[in-house]
Amino acid sequence: MEKKDYMIKQVTIDDYDDLFKLWNSTEQSRRALNPVDDSREGIERYLERNPNTCFAAVQGSRIIGAILTGHDGRRAIIHHMCVHPDYRRMGIAAHLVSLAEEALKKEGIQKVFGLVFKDNEPANLFWEKQGYSLRTNLNYRNKSLNEMIPAGE
Repeated sequence: MEKKDYMIKQVTIDDYDDLFKLWNSTEQSRRALNPVDDSREGIERYLERNPNTCFAAVQGSRIIGAILTGHDGRRAIIHHMCVHPDYRRMGIAAHLVSLAEEALKKEGIQKVFGLVFKDNEPANLFWEKQGYSLRTNLNYRNKSLNEMIPAGE
């Protein structure tokens, strides 16, 4: 595949429509969305709390990849990581992860985790290659405080 040039920028709420298109470009990303947290208002709240740890890869005026990473002052979580299918296997995802990790380190964060669907084998392999270990000694517990947000499986 031909290498395509792109630039990196910090994500702002002005990028919302393009982010939403990107997330809807793949079934795996689309199924991770919910109508409250991933609405314009939800992402705006997220970016206000995490202005320095969210990045987009841009080619021309199109967002081709993005990572939304935030923290609570102690631990970080990667909430959304997506590269458009036409731009995969070019190192964009690894580049975005590296930028997010460096930004988190600058904010004093020493540990980061992410959630990946068990059946998303390509993503699980990617995260393994990035040095993210699989925690089998924990149960992920979830409770929705809003009836519009499904509790999950």
